[in-house]
Amino acid sequence: MNKNIGTTDRIIRIALCVIIAGLGIYYHSWWGLLAVLPLGTASISFCPVYRIFGISTCKTKPQA
Repeated sequence: MNKNIGTTDRIIRIALCVIIAGLGIYYHSWWGLLAVLPLGTASISFCPVYRIFGISTCKTKPQA
């Protein structure tokens, strides 16, 4: 499994996770559990949807 999420994308996903979880707690809604998705993809630096569409925000190292 190759990484396809870069540093900026990870930070955005973690911030989104905090916002979603906070709103879920504030409104006493189970929708706050959706925060698990961006947290999971940010923690492993891999997004299956990105792979389907061939997207990668991860910087690649130049080949020698």
